[in-house]
Amino acid sequence: MASLVDLLTTSETRPRVVRACCDLIEAEVDSKKGISGIAVKAGYRLVRAVKPTMVGEVVDRLLPEFAEAMEPFYAASVAAAEAEKRPVSRVFAERLAQDDAAVAEALLQVTDRRAEKASGPLLKTYKKLRGSAHDHVTQAVPGLARTISPFV
Repeated sequence: MASLVDLLTTSETRPRVVRACCDLIEAEVDSKKGISGIAVKAGYRLVRAVKPTMVGEVVDRLLPEFAEAMEPFYAASVAAAEAEKRPVSRVFAERLAQDDAAVAEALLQVTDRRAEKASGPLLKTYKKLRGSAHDHVTQAVPGLARTISPFV
């Protein structure tokens, strides 16, 4: 069985996964409402103002770590799909959506480790948004499931 990292980071697949994830991020940011939505949109605008290509570059750089963080969910999905004789991609998407809070926490552990190395306005923005990040990422997990499951 190929690992999730292997599946998502082949030279053919990786650019498509990165683009799909960037599209998902844009849609998630655009969908935010209220005061927290204003903060998320402002933070996103700051990142884009500092470096317009930063989101894609960060997604590309972190993709192997994000895939590794989701590997336990993928491995469980492969086993379940084999037992149930169902497509892995469908079982994986369902599992991510069902375990959305745990998936969000696994992904945020990756960004937290990276944020420890950041400085300046980006670190300040990350710290400001981190308190609400778990809720935002949890809400985005079903979209993430739909985004990456076709690649497995």
